[in-house]
Amino acid sequence: MLRPVTLYCGDYPTSRFENLFCIGSAIDCSPHLGRVQDLKRALISDIHGNLEALRVVLDDICDQDISEIVCLGDIVGYGPNPCECLDEIMQRCDGRCILGNHDQAALFDPDGFNPVALRAVYWTREQLDTGHGGRNRVVARWDFLGELPRMLIPDDDDLLFVHGSPREPTNEYVFPEDIYNHRKMDTLFGLISKYCFQGHTHIPGIFTSQMEFVTPEDCGYRYQLRDEKTMINVGSVGQPRDNDPRCCYVILDGDWVIFRRLEYPIDVVRNKIYAVDSLDNMLGDRLLAGR
Repeated sequence: MLRPVTLYCGDYPTSRFENLFCIGSAIDCSPHLGRVQDLKRALISDIHGNLEALRVVLDDICDQDISEIVCLGDIVGYGPNPCECLDEIMQRCDGRCILGNHDQAALFDPDGFNPVALRAVYWTREQLDTGHGGRNRVVARWDFLGELPRMLIPDDDDLLFVHGSPREPTNEYVFPEDIYNHRKMDTLFGLISKYCFQGHTHIPGIFTSQMEFVTPEDCGYRYQLRDEKTMINVGSVGQPRDNDPRCCYVILDGDWVIFRRLEYPIDVVRNKIYAVDSLDNMLGDRLLAGR
């Protein structure tokens, strides 16, 4: 059972929602000291409106004897199918999904986005406001986004699920080169009980408390968690940025982290993006290079 970690914040500063939740920038997870239970989870993140990639991943998950799917955020943004991706996640991950920064940007006035990303945010909002399925479905999608927590903690595990980092769950990036920033990494490790799973950078890999970054290739796509604090980036379903264009997600099976890489019809997504004036062509081009 996953427990959303939220603090009530009162009225939402737009007309769409009046009851949203938020959390402070730091969290003490020390009470959660049990072993990782024998529950096989699929961890997906950063779908970014890429329906073709998401469906390939969900089909693969169906073949893996998975107990539950956890989504670490950024369902929308950049890609051409925000409504359809939201519908899939609402069906598969209700109660097991986190707010990403692009999901947040669709709700709030976006801050810190470059012009290409900003145009995509505004276009995504239009799609969510006018999407298929009638008014009730449109409201249901907005309600789902508006109720997403910023982190999740299983009741009986040493796990923390965030989009960005344990210090700033929605927006802080943790890049591989941050292993050389010991002050930053020491702070982040100090905020977790044992294991933290995250996305946001679209770069999969393992951060160890010895200040190492282990890529999926380094560990043969399988990494056994040890009795030490570890942060794991699960990569991106819809927009990988590690120079590998294949979808990426993680299976957490006991104390094993298994990275899955899957081919999907990139050209179909590219052509959808090219057909939308508000989505820059580079958002399609970058999918080919995985960057």
